Amino acid sequence: MAEAMRSGRRIVIVGGGTAGWMAAAVLARVLKGRYGTIELVESAEIGTVGVGEATIPPIQFLNHLLGIDEVDFVRKTQATFKLGIEFVDWTRLNHRYFHPFGPHGHTIDAVSFHHYWLRQRAKGDTSDIGDYSPSTVAARMGKFQPPAPDARPGGPVIAYAYHFDAGLYAQYLRGIAERNGVKRTEGKIVQVTRRAPDGFIDSLVLENGTRVAGDLFVDCSGFRGLLIGETLKAPYEDWSHWLPCDRAVAVPCEGVAAITPYTRSTARPAGWQWRIPLQHRIGNGHVYSSRFISDDEATATLLANLDGRPLADPRPLRFTTGRRRNSWTKNCISLGLASGFMEPLESTSIHLVQSGLFRMVSLLPRDGFEQATVDEYNRLTNIEYEQIRDFLILHYHAVERDDSPLWNYCRTMEIPDSLRHKIDLFRARGRIARFDEQLFAEPSWVAVFLGQGIQPHSYDPVADVMPEAEVTARLARIREAIRRMADALPTHADFINRHCRADRPVAA
Repeated sequence: MAEAMRSGRRIVIVGGGTAGWMAAAVLARVLKGRYGTIELVESAEIGTVGVGEATIPPIQFLNHLLGIDEVDFVRKTQATFKLGIEFVDWTRLNHRYFHPFGPHGHTIDAVSFHHYWLRQRAKGDTSDIGDYSPSTVAARMGKFQPPAPDARPGGPVIAYAYHFDAGLYAQYLRGIAERNGVKRTEGKIVQVTRRAPDGFIDSLVLENGTRVAGDLFVDCSGFRGLLIGETLKAPYEDWSHWLPCDRAVAVPCEGVAAITPYTRSTARPAGWQWRIPLQHRIGNGHVYSSRFISDDEATATLLANLDGRPLADPRPLRFTTGRRRNSWTKNCISLGLASGFMEPLESTSIHLVQSGLFRMVSLLPRDGFEQATVDEYNRLTNIEYEQIRDFLILHYHAVERDDSPLWNYCRTMEIPDSLRHKIDLFRARGRIARFDEQLFAEPSWVAVFLGQGIQPHSYDPVADVMPEAEVTARLARIREAIRRMADALPTHADFINRHCRADRPVAA
């Protein structure tokens, strides 16, 4: 009897795109057909939002879970490799800094590396914090190669993620999902029916009259939030007073010969512009605040700052930064844009789908929907969104720029108490306030704090225990080891051409 109940569960995913097919592929892989059926409903008439082309390193775990061969994946999604993000003109005009993946140096006697760097800086050392980051040094040189399986323990290791075509990635995941038993149903949803006693979603009615019933619904319908928002009316918390950009315009352009192994974010007077290099094109977009610039002016700014010829007409997007207060409401879990929108400044969009999925897997209902389980999912989701929110606000608030109304607003605005505490603590003694397994690790906060001009007044006093000559020698050895490692690497373009070049160009 229990086995029949388990095999009878029905999971229905609404919407394809990256979020929908990620959900389908992961659930099919993890549940192996023994929890219940998985059906994805999507309409070819409804487009997807393709802004999530840059990723962060945790995506490697997801790809590994799905049994994805990296070379095959890179070829079929026209991907390139990403070592971090270069920020241009954020702190002030004509200034740039790099937020790398991976650590700076390594912990010494239980003290974070940057405290030793701060100690030496106070004594006149002029080395840059990036000199101690393998990913930063490789990015500066345009080099890339994954760590060798037999790499020497303790040596410099590059951390990386990917840039890829989100549409091709969704297709790639669809193939995995369908091979693992996911049923795809084509159709436009015209009605959502609910159970009378408790208001739970009962079924979807398609335009052709087909009825798709389910027990657990996963809303991947994008900004619309067909189930979580339009049907269940889950409240949306607006964060635009802290993150004032509310629109974007995106366009692909021709690529250039040297494919940079990093994303670039360039601050503009009323927002910022992304640059994501793929094998067959460069993805570009201008994220901006409609309070401070018109749509036409924003589009003109984007088109005037491309590497090559545009390959399509600019595509406008509108959004409100924030999140659902309850991403899991009744028998519906929302993922991706249906759950919330964090602008792609730190490439977290796809990661939020991934983390929501793994949270969902760990809390899947057994025989019913216990409120404690739902509450725990929402508690953890809300914490994650708030921590990413604070990291993004830091970029906007910690600026010296006073050359435009947007930057004057951001520089002087009130910020969340949680972020104020992080800034004050780092400024006081270089310490990073972290908790609850948050996404961005200590090196990320250090890179952005220092890059945005927040300099600590002091550092961990335990860093003074080691003799100065030994600290100097250790830092010099770390810099030299990283430089030698980077010198030996092939260029990013050479590595791709040699190992994972796409078979043919794909139309944008």
